[in-house]
Amino acid sequence: MRVNKLTIAALAVVAGLSLTACQNEEDVAADPGPAASSPAAPSANGDGDTDQSQEGTAVAGTGADEGGKADDCRTDELEVTATNVTIDGDTEGTVAVEFTNGGGRDCTLTGYAGVDLRTDAGTLSAERTGEAAPSVVLKDGEAVSFAVVHPVNDSGGSGVRVTSLVVTPPNETKSVTLDWPAATLPVTDGSGTKVKVGPIGSAGQGG
Repeated sequence: MRVNKLTIAALAVVAGLSLTACQNEEDVAADPGPAASSPAAPSANGDGDTDQSQEGTAVAGTGADEGGKADDCRTDELEVTATNVTIDGDTEGTVAVEFTNGGGRDCTLTGYAGVDLRTDAGTLSAERTGEAAPSVVLKDGEAVSFAVVHPVNDSGGSGVRVTSLVVTPPNETKSVTLDWPAATLPVTDGSGTKVKVGPIGSAGQGG
């Protein structure tokens, strides 16, 4: 009987341990532990916690490139006029072409504008003078001029009539057509004085 009692007691202990183990397994299954972290949800503006800034890019609306230099002036931002500034007695005539910045931002003009003279004998393209052509930062509302130098018709004849002046700002493809403000050009066989254009900022009275 003593042996039987010991056996029954041992079985009871084993059963108790089994119940405890089962209870622990059920507790673990019921408690999954902390959830894995998930990416932060985007905020209302779509940024979330991500830094959207891009270093080295121009600020929108400033009209400046990455180096802080003002962007090129666009034709649509410029008011273009032409004035005859020839002085009586000059051997060459001079037309001053003026660019006025009306774009609402600072912009840059660099080098030479394109200049074509439309005449009753065909189109004549002005040649560059070859002078140094620095960059000019044109602030909003400011103006700068360049010179178109042309031969004077002193032959006494009617000469070549210029019907219009076509100007293309530097680094642009869109042109502006203006009335020619000066007199006729002399008739030439091509060996005479050429029509020349100076760089931005070169305008002045006289040839």
